[in-house]
Amino acid sequence: MPATVITNISCYQFAALSELKALRQRLLDQCKACGLKGTILLSTEGINMFVAGIREHVDALVAELHAIPGLEGLKPKYSESAEQPFRRMLVRIKKEIIAFGVEGIEPAKYTSPRLEPKVLKQWLDEGRPIILYDTRNDYEVKLGTFKGAVVAGIDSFRDFPAAVAKLPPEMKHAQVVSFCTGGIRCEKAAPFMEREGFEQVWQLEGGILKYFEECGSAHYDGELFVFDQRVGVDPGLHETASSQCFVCQTPLTAEEQADPRYVEHVSCPYCFKTTEQQQREQIAQRHAAILAAVTPLPGSRPYDQTRPLNVPEACDHGTILDCLCHVMPHIPREQWLAVCEEGRIVTDDQVIVPAHQIVRAGERYLHLKPAQREPDVNADIRVLFEDEAIIVLNKPAPLPVHVGGRFNRNTLQFILNTVWHPLKPRSVHRLDANTTGVTVLCKTRHFASQVQPQFERGEVGKVYLARVKGHPQQDEFTCDAPVSAEAGKLGGRHVVMRGQVGDSPESAQCSVLSADADPTEHFALSTSPSGNATNAALLSQTAEEHGLPARTEFRVLQRHADGTALLEARPLTGRTNQIRIHLWHLGFPILGDAAYLADGEIGETQTLAVVDPPLCLHALRIAFTHPLTKENVTFEAERPVWAHAD
Repeated sequence: MPATVITNISCYQFAALSELKALRQRLLDQCKACGLKGTILLSTEGINMFVAGIREHVDALVAELHAIPGLEGLKPKYSESAEQPFRRMLVRIKKEIIAFGVEGIEPAKYTSPRLEPKVLKQWLDEGRPIILYDTRNDYEVKLGTFKGAVVAGIDSFRDFPAAVAKLPPEMKHAQVVSFCTGGIRCEKAAPFMEREGFEQVWQLEGGILKYFEECGSAHYDGELFVFDQRVGVDPGLHETASSQCFVCQTPLTAEEQADPRYVEHVSCPYCFKTTEQQQREQIAQRHAAILAAVTPLPGSRPYDQTRPLNVPEACDHGTILDCLCHVMPHIPREQWLAVCEEGRIVTDDQVIVPAHQIVRAGERYLHLKPAQREPDVNADIRVLFEDEAIIVLNKPAPLPVHVGGRFNRNTLQFILNTVWHPLKPRSVHRLDANTTGVTVLCKTRHFASQVQPQFERGEVGKVYLARVKGHPQQDEFTCDAPVSAEAGKLGGRHVVMRGQVGDSPESAQCSVLSADADPTEHFALSTSPSGNATNAALLSQTAEEHGLPARTEFRVLQRHADGTALLEARPLTGRTNQIRIHLWHLGFPILGDAAYLADGEIGETQTLAVVDPPLCLHALRIAFTHPLTKENVTFEAERPVWAHAD
């Protein structure tokens, strides 16, 4: 039994059509009933169609169209294929059957003179001085065009007027023959060129398709791009081996499909991007999304804020007022009492909780803060790297990472949740609000569980830059002064001198870095097994009495004439504010630090204002094991202005 042959037709007709909705439904019903597939575009200016199916059903559709007033002269172009080139049947109503967007060009009323294909071939055979002007898009021209043709060089027909404006002035006096696939573009292109002052413009009747039918391949190089699954046809109107890139829609020859950059449904030689190119494009998109998320700053508009309060074990059977003072001791008791009296401490059911109410450990209450407007922050967040597992940023300052105090929406976490929604990137280490530099986040809990322990085990390499007041005597030195476990004023920490509990005070001082120094000997307690309850209890007791073991290595990079110095700091432990506290303890406070002041004083400011001088502490570099590839990776953030050499 012979295989069924599919008949393909393409045609258009400019004519005044009306009652388009009824016509659309009638044609759609007929095509579906006959098993035809393709696309029919209807407009008040006419019809444009590509349809395929069994010949008798195609002929029935053409007969139906010929019965419509204005379409009596519709002349389809026929070709055949072994398979149905279309996936479905669409009948759509459009403003134009060929989108041009230029007012005053009405092919139903006027078109330029038509040139029959055989006449064009004769002119070309004779060597007549004419200019062939290809009005098609570049991706169509790529498969083939007439020899010596001038190409419009456009991506869309709407770009055609701009392309005509760039043509050389002398071309206006030449004999120009415009052409396209089936002739429909030239119905608008040629009259437009005439309107722009071109004196002799013809349009090739029936386009390249009709030329192929009547003249074959004469004076033509390549094949013809067609708008169906065949992609390309040769001058005999037979389907070629050309394909089309699923991603960028570029037509591809058989040779281009053999290129290693061609991966079906993924890329081709024209849209292939290296990993680095993809990374740059993704980062640019992220930066645009970040800018949109922080313009204006999310916390700049007043809103009602709700803060949760979970009762700790230490507050069991105490009052809610005592609990508030315990959890946030930096806020005066009188202020918390006023909050309670204003009815702004409530249960999850919005029941007001009086100041004297007894609470139990594990209970949850809410602190209501009406019409809050958060302080401004620096939201110039820059993405350094991103893949399936991690996000690496260069964090600006001031910008708190997590919710706390006056900051809820104006935080790094809130902004990232907005940009990466529905993901909620997880920070795997600490970076103070006032500290700039490289910070790492993971996209899922699973990846975070593989990176965060590296910080806890001291396996992550961290390098900071700090500009300090004063000039250290040694070029390299360490500080192993323990850091207090409990937060003090404004949530800050301080150095716990071992001499206060009977140890030698010298053990908490800085020392010149020895090449064979063991970085673990000063803080062995920090490596106690977490599963051993006895060791854990001893560690807790030791932390309260002696402070948490901490060690930082320092190296002087430059001593400035203004009495400051640029240092490199390598924290071997990860205590809160460790670098700032160690330098403060050694008498070299960091420039711009409003918390740890000169002469051992604690300041009144926790998070700087945007207009304040910056804290000169920058997380320069970080190295760890990637959770997905298991390779060692290193990331570095650009140095701030204050960290550059004089």
